[in-house]
Amino acid sequence: MSEQNLKYTKEHEWVRVEGDIGVVGITAHAQDALGDITFIENPKIGAKFSQGDQTGTVESVKAVSEIYSPVSGEITAINKELENNPELVNQDPYQKGWLYKVKLSNKSEIDNLLSYDSYQKLL
Repeated sequence: MSEQNLKYTKEHEWVRVEGDIGVVGITAHAQDALGDITFIENPKIGAKFSQGDQTGTVESVKAVSEIYSPVSGEITAINKELENNPELVNQDPYQKGWLYKVKLSNKSEIDNLLSYDSYQKLL
């Protein structure tokens, strides 16, 4: 899996599309800026969000940062590993440190997100 296959938001979330499911996390840049992550507040399974809605927070030794949904849909899974090991987001933000999965309600929203190259230019 390559970071180049992901789509990004200007708020430093990423989404990987797997069929009609989007796997969501925060970028390496975001976790690096936050420092050591101490707590993740994820949305509840079954909750529905629109693109851009706040879905939770990431707390670190430096700050609390909001998480925004890169896509609209219903939460189908959360990464339970993060409850006891929030540092997985620091260690592996694109694989083990994913936050939640969402059943996409509008796949065309993916086109509104940044490509890897566009996200790198933003940084």
